[in-house]
Amino acid sequence: MKTNLKLVVILLSAWSGAHAQVVPEATGPGKLPVGGDLQYALRYAQTAEFGGSLGNWQTGSPSASLDYSSGNARHPFTLDYTGGYTAHISGPTYGVGFFQHLMVSQGLFGRRWNFLVSDDVDYMPQSPTTGFSGVAGTGGPIGGSGSTPASNQLILTLNTHSVSNLANGEFAYHLDYATTLNVGGGSTLLRFPDSNGLDSDGLQANAGLTRRLDAKNSLIGMYVFSHYDYLPSAYSSTFTGGSPFSLDTNTVSFGYLRTWNREFTTNVSVGPQWLNSSNSALVPPTTAIAVDGGIDYRLRSNSARANYSHGSNGGSGYLLGATFDSVDGGYTRQFGRDLTLEFTGAYRRNAGLQLGTGVITATYGGTQVTRRFGRYLNIFATYTAIDQSTSSTAQTNILDQLYHVVSFGVAYAPREIHLKQ
Repeated sequence: MKTNLKLVVILLSAWSGAHAQVVPEATGPGKLPVGGDLQYALRYAQTAEFGGSLGNWQTGSPSASLDYSSGNARHPFTLDYTGGYTAHISGPTYGVGFFQHLMVSQGLFGRRWNFLVSDDVDYMPQSPTTGFSGVAGTGGPIGGSGSTPASNQLILTLNTHSVSNLANGEFAYHLDYATTLNVGGGSTLLRFPDSNGLDSDGLQANAGLTRRLDAKNSLIGMYVFSHYDYLPSAYSSTFTGGSPFSLDTNTVSFGYLRTWNREFTTNVSVGPQWLNSSNSALVPPTTAIAVDGGIDYRLRSNSARANYSHGSNGGSGYLLGATFDSVDGGYTRQFGRDLTLEFTGAYRRNAGLQLGTGVITATYGGTQVTRRFGRYLNIFATYTAIDQSTSSTAQTNILDQLYHVVSFGVAYAPREIHLKQ
């Protein structure tokens, strides 16, 4: 089960008035909610990438972003979009092409119940890394809460186009002042148009209870079921021998959520996980431990986040399921109104469930400085280092070394627009 689905449930049930990223329902066909906050930007970045044995290459990336929040406490709606094109200037053509990422969500808040739905879709020329765009060096925010792209691709690749979609729905009902019932479900889709990855579909379902101990502390018990189907293709037949293959996981976890104050929250959950496949000769039954934990800190001038996850996933397009460890974090500091400094980083380890598929370990980190000039103009500079090593030899498009990304750019970015109700 993806970590973002479980954390949505935790945060939703702990505070019924939480300002989650969720989106409207009742606006009617072709209509947008009236009022709220709107922010947009147009950017251009010139990027140099140094890849050791991969060579050196340069690209130019025009892009645009749009963020909208309705501000409606009972029917909150958000829309976040970033898209652009990475154009080849010189050297190899890694990562060239369009990139798109759209996240929409809607919430309905009743007196004793909450309902949230969201859909997160992206199209990428390579695996996503920093910022909401997932493309290093484009100039979008990279450090603060919510800046990491949601994705079911934890294995880093180059020159590998993919389509990913995550759809979630969550319902919480307050049985009494301290106890909340949570149920939900979702689906995942991962496709590789160039037939150089494992196409897969996934389904998830969850149910649990949250017990609020006091204004700051809550306990959570959760059951999660996940199912992955791997679609037949010439690529997948190298793993499955041409036979259909599916993977199921069942997870029972117990967690603790602490709201220290309005700015600082922590959460942790742990529990057993059982894995079964449709072909035990390829992937034998396994019992493991699932762990999730995170911190979130927000002030007016700075914010920080850190998350850790251990469990199983669908294999990120290159493994028939995997056990993974994922650590990611970020920090943003605002100096006055015109200067922003950001940091982000992540560590991922994927071990294939199929015998002999090896271990893939990746790290990346980046920093970005943005300076505002006047009401509309920003300039930015970024540096990102991306490193991955793999003991698998079957997939040539998996990154297996260190490379660096340096970019400079300019953005037309008016300040946030407050729309009238």
